[in-house]
Amino acid sequence: MTPGTIAILSLSMSTDAFAAAVGRGASHRPSWQGAVRAGMVFGVIEAITPLIGWTLGLLAAGFVQQVDHWIAFGLLAVVGGKMIWEARKPASADSVGPSPSRSALWALVATAIGTSIDAAAVGVGLAFLGANIWIIAACIGLTTFALTTIGMMIGRAVGVRFGKWAEMIGGLALIGVGTTILIEHLGLFVR
Repeated sequence: MTPGTIAILSLSMSTDAFAAAVGRGASHRPSWQGAVRAGMVFGVIEAITPLIGWTLGLLAAGFVQQVDHWIAFGLLAVVGGKMIWEARKPASADSVGPSPSRSALWALVATAIGTSIDAAAVGVGLAFLGANIWIIAACIGLTTFALTTIGMMIGRAVGVRFGKWAEMIGGLALIGVGTTILIEHLGLFVR
């Protein structure tokens, strides 16, 4: 994968965490330190899940080499479509999370895991492509850390609506990356 594709993928994987962070920031009004802690939780979890997906994908890669580009396209299209679908749904009380309490850390971790499931699916697709998962996972984790921290602070100021637009753009970008992978593997696009 090219550095540009990795950057787009990292941003795309981070937008749902960004959207959740904007929502949490709007409801919890965190301090800067609280936003950084939330960014670390989201970033670490978002970096681990593609590694898990990649490992599962490697186990199955030998069986599906002839159709790996279709699988990568399908997974990215489904994840991107889901992100667009979620962005179009009205915000619910669940998307913002509970008020700060003793269980606030667990609520934060659960939200981070929920927003990182798509990264596991992308990790499966990356295994079929033979991509360097360590660099990609690190980029996804760092990007998620930065965007979540920023999203928490933005949420204090602008509320939930902005996060939905970011999630929609991320979904469109994932579908674009999947389409590019498919076109390149079918030989329809020459660099």
